[in-house]
Amino acid sequence: MRFPINEQEKFTFSKAVFYNFHLIPVKKPWRDATGGFGSFLPLQGWLRLYDSEGYYGETFTSLGMVNNILPLILTGETKTYAEWYHFLYWKMRNYGFQSGQIVDVGQLDYLMLDIMAKRRGLPLHRFLGAEKDWAAAYKGGGSLLADDSELVEDMVRYVEEGYTTVKFKVGSGWGTDMERDVRRMEKVRAAVGPDIEIAVDGNQVWDEEDAVRFADLIRPYRPAWYEEPVHSHDMNAIKRVRERTGMPIGYGESMRNYFAFETYAEKGVDHLMPLVGRMSRMEDLIKIRDLAREKGLRFSSGGTVWLNAAFGALYSENELLENHEPMTQPMGECLSVKPEEKNGRLYLPDIEGGPIRLNLEKLEREGVIESVRYFYASDAKQQFAVRGSY
Repeated sequence: MRFPINEQEKFTFSKAVFYNFHLIPVKKPWRDATGGFGSFLPLQGWLRLYDSEGYYGETFTSLGMVNNILPLILTGETKTYAEWYHFLYWKMRNYGFQSGQIVDVGQLDYLMLDIMAKRRGLPLHRFLGAEKDWAAAYKGGGSLLADDSELVEDMVRYVEEGYTTVKFKVGSGWGTDMERDVRRMEKVRAAVGPDIEIAVDGNQVWDEEDAVRFADLIRPYRPAWYEEPVHSHDMNAIKRVRERTGMPIGYGESMRNYFAFETYAEKGVDHLMPLVGRMSRMEDLIKIRDLAREKGLRFSSGGTVWLNAAFGALYSENELLENHEPMTQPMGECLSVKPEEKNGRLYLPDIEGGPIRLNLEKLEREGVIESVRYFYASDAKQQFAVRGSY
């Protein structure tokens, strides 16, 4: 399936505004098995990109958009959607198809889709062909810094909120303290009951032998899937872990395009898990979903759930979004408009374009905005204006 859009639709980019953020703290310091992501959200800023008609797309984005993309598109040139995408994609190819630069191309793709939806006065999900206004989700968290009681309380709360699938982090002691992880799995299973799905995420902390050993230890507690037990690019180790354990394996958040997911499927991965903020093209989400359907595999999608809900509306009720609370909760507090979280679903707002709006007034008041930079197509030197510091 492809997005039902006109790839020959034309764009002339006239201006961009980048809201540069100070570091935004999370509610509590947080860590997975490999040390990510600490005490702050992985957010650098928010970009609005305008076309010559005054429509704009907007989203959270990185400084890479400012440094890598804007100088190439704020030229006064007119190109079609397809031409802009392919021009940028091949400009960035030598950085590698797993690079941050190729992710910036995916961000431009999203912004163009946002503009196209707004030109038609449609919510993005409806523009892309969704027939419903909600997306199903599972909820994750479970920092390795949390003690056992706090972990159990969070997982129980997620179930009480209406989620039937929950996930938490494993790999305590940089992967050395399996006894702790198994104890936590036992306690969570006892607390949520037999009918709730529990997934665990190792964040690639183990080698093959330890990954197999941990799978055997948690087997009595029926994990829904075993996420990223070994290195995400060690395809043969992934294949062997799957064959040796017989346990459903999930991978995908480290990959940037559809082709890697074909390899995952060939190597026996049971659960394909792209991450919306890291894809080089938004349409790949649908291609990966369709690959999972064709192969009889599970599919879910991670990333910024408030934005991802627009794509999740294109999925079935069993194709879930990841709502990773330690990140999504403080990120949601930066927004004035976002999907409503209720009973394990994200209900999309009836607004034109993407489903999120930045709460600029609140962020300015709280000192989150470090500076605002303006970029204009008429400025041949690609200089930017900075409106003070907050």
